[in-house]
This record gives sequence, structure tokens and C-alpha cells, in this order.
Amino acid sequence: MRTNEQNEQVDVVVVGLGPGGEYLAGALAEAGLDVVGVEAELVGGECPYWGCVPSKMMIRAGNVLAEAGRVPALAGLATATPDWGKVSGRISGEATSDWDDQVAADRLAAKGGRLVRGRGRLCGTREVAVDGRTFEARRGVVLATGTRPRIPPVPGLDRTPYWTNRDAMAAKELPASMIVLGGGAIGVELAQVFARFTCEVTVVEGQDRLLSQEEPEAGELAEQALRTDGVTVLTGARALRVSHDGSGFTVLLEGGGEPLRAERLLVAAGRYADVATLGVDTVGLDPAARSLDTDGRMRVTEGLWAVGDITGRGAFTHVSMYQAEIAARDILGQSGPEADYRALPRVTFTDPEIGAVGLTERQAREQGLRVRTAVVPLSSSTRGWIHGSGGEGFIKLVEDADRGVLVGATSAGPAGGEVLYGLCVAVHADVPVSRLRHMMYAYPTFHRTVESALDALRAGSDPR
Repeated sequence: MRTNEQNEQVDVVVVGLGPGGEYLAGALAEAGLDVVGVEAELVGGECPYWGCVPSKMMIRAGNVLAEAGRVPALAGLATATPDWGKVSGRISGEATSDWDDQVAADRLAAKGGRLVRGRGRLCGTREVAVDGRTFEARRGVVLATGTRPRIPPVPGLDRTPYWTNRDAMAAKELPASMIVLGGGAIGVELAQVFARFTCEVTVVEGQDRLLSQEEPEAGELAEQALRTDGVTVLTGARALRVSHDGSGFTVLLEGGGEPLRAERLLVAAGRYADVATLGVDTVGLDPAARSLDTDGRMRVTEGLWAVGDITGRGAFTHVSMYQAEIAARDILGQSGPEADYRALPRVTFTDPEIGAVGLTERQAREQGLRVRTAVVPLSSSTRGWIHGSGGEGFIKLVEDADRGVLVGATSAGPAGGEVLYGLCVAVHADVPVSRLRHMMYAYPTFHRTVESALDALRAGSDPR
């Protein structure tokens, strides 16, 4: 490392320019600070190129096909051969038009920030090394490096050309068949999309249900939806060995049974933060940690902040953006509320969509709360009845009975992620359940099912 006199002096260094990092670097630069943003790959991160944006384009196309099959007058469209090439072309064209790496880099420069290409690593308090250059930050450093796909240690897997979500998004040709290792949000979303474009898909999930971090009812609905689209779902199943013979994959499962065979293998077994590569030991932190602990102002230690996936608060773009705003205020010396994760929202963009906020019933009970719950099918609402086929879903409410407020909710259905908004407000603002019951709910809407769920909550069994 060079001496301090040789270091390049700046105000702030932001390592990692995903959604949160890019926003933070730009906001600080616009405020007049001398900011260096460090990025080894594409400015904008995983979300616009290989995650949120292209996946929703694929999902949208798959949903159109499915909806055409549900409407008699359009049934002919559903029987036509789907054109995967048009979908992949739209992703490579439209997705990158708004999120082009150079456009994003120019956007940062226009705000007054500087982009440095390379991998940043802490080399001391307020110091970052990037490919032979060392930056010394007068105010501090922000780590926003995101996560990487977690590859399970299945024997043989590392010697095969398996896919991650990046490969699936970039695929120019549709495989005839695919095995998906993992039944979380990424796994079930991509399984449904590929199945709707006539790919034969099998999902292998080690837990006893899909979407194991969400309510059991959510996992059951996701499995029902996948099976409706022809997906084979294997829960409570673990891969014992993986091999590839040049033309396809073979997966052996624990407990025996027939080997699974497919042209492609997608690994969707979660993500992890590679903290060890960031030099956190140079500032007294544990390089073996799974994430970086932050306080309510996103501070890790003196002169160091962290935002996004690396904080362990959920691998969601909206979390990184939320945290970036808080960190920006703190670095600029501005007042404002500290981080509050009680109403953290998440959406699995299957058809039907599955949105959730706050605590699940199980999590609430594990925290020692006296819980009252209610589950109401979407079909109990007029809008659900009108929608008919494809309108499967439910509203589930989790109430802290002692305080009389919602601490969690799940909204599943054709617009599950959108209906979730009102429930997010209720959980975040601790709106009394009694007040929610006396609201007016527009007719006929999907969100009117919330009113029925509140009635069921009141009429339900005693809390426990």
C-alpha cells in the first residue's frame, strides 16, 4: 500500500454500483461531495441486467400465453407455438436500452461522481484499494457489493455447465427440458416461465414445500400453479450427485429412485455475500461473517457504511434503495428516521403473484407474540368470482392480539403484489385492526378481500 501522501483523496468511496450503490453515489455527488464509485461489472448491478427487470419481461410474456388459454375467444393463441426468440430479443434489446452500462456510467458522471472500474477492497480505515490505486475517503466508505449465486456442494456439480439466473436470462434458445435446483422465488418464477414456453421442467426443493420462508399457504399455491403449467415438483428432495455427458444432465436424488434427466440444469439455491473478499479484516471485522451488521443509520463501524444484500436484510432491490437513502442522510449529516424493517415487503412474481409483508405466523409465534390469524380465499370476493380461471389466491392476516395490530400479511392472486401495498401501510404504521375494519374497500376489487379477512379475524378462534 502506498503512503497516505500518495493516496488519492476523496470524500466518499462507494464500492459496488448496484441499484443502492449507484443511487447513493449519485445522491452524494449531487450534494457536492467528491465521490468515487467502484464497480467491477455493470453499473446498475444484478437487477437490471440479470434479475428484476429481464425476469419480469419473461414473466409478462408467459402470463400473456397463459391468460390467452383461459379466454375461449383467444384459445387459439395459446395453442400456437410460443416464440422464445422474441422474448430473449426483447430482453436483450429493451432491458438494456434503459439500463445500458455506459448510460448508467454517464448518469453518475453527470451528477459529479467518478467511476472507477475494478474490484474494490478495504485496506484500512477509510481506505480502498482498486487494482493498484488507493483511495482515502475523508468521510468514509460504503460497501454495496451485493451477493452471488450460492452453489450447493453437490458432488459433480462443479464439473458441469450448469446455469445460474444470469445464464437463464441470456438464453437465446429454449431448452427442451430443464431441472431447477431450488424452490425459492427465483426457482419457481423461472420454472413457470420456461414451462409456459413448452420446456419440460422439474423443480427439486430440499425443504418440505416451495417458498419455505413464506407462509405454508403460499408454498401450496405456488406448487399448485406450477403443476397446472405441467411442472414436476419434488419437495423434500435433495440432489445426491450431478453429471453431464455432453448432451444433458443427470441428477441422482438422495433416497434412490429414477435419476432425473434434462438438457439444462438451473441452480437457484439462494445467494450469499462474499464478505471475505472485501478486506473487512483490515478494519477489525470478521471476514467469515455471512453479512455485515449495521445500525439504524447503516453504519458498520467508524467511517464505514453498508447497504443492500450484504447487510443480510433481504436480497431485494427495494431494500438496497431504502438503505441507500438512510446512509446518504447520515453521511451528509441530515436528520431522518432510522432503518425499520418491521414492514419489509417481498413479492414472488409467479402467476398468481405472491406478496408478503412483515412476519409470517410462525415468525410471530417464535417471537412470543399472542397471535390471531385469518385466511380467506380470493374467490370469496366478487372480483375473484368475476376473474374465474386464473384467479386463485388468498389473503392471510397475522395479528398481534395484545396490541390489536397486524404484524404480517400475505396477498396472493392476479395482482398480489399490488394489493400488498395497503397491507404494508397497515403493518408499517401500526394501524389498529379495529380501524381497518371500518374503512371503505372499493367494489369490486381484489383488495376488497382484505375486508373479508378482517371479518374472519374477528370471528376466529382465541389468540394463542
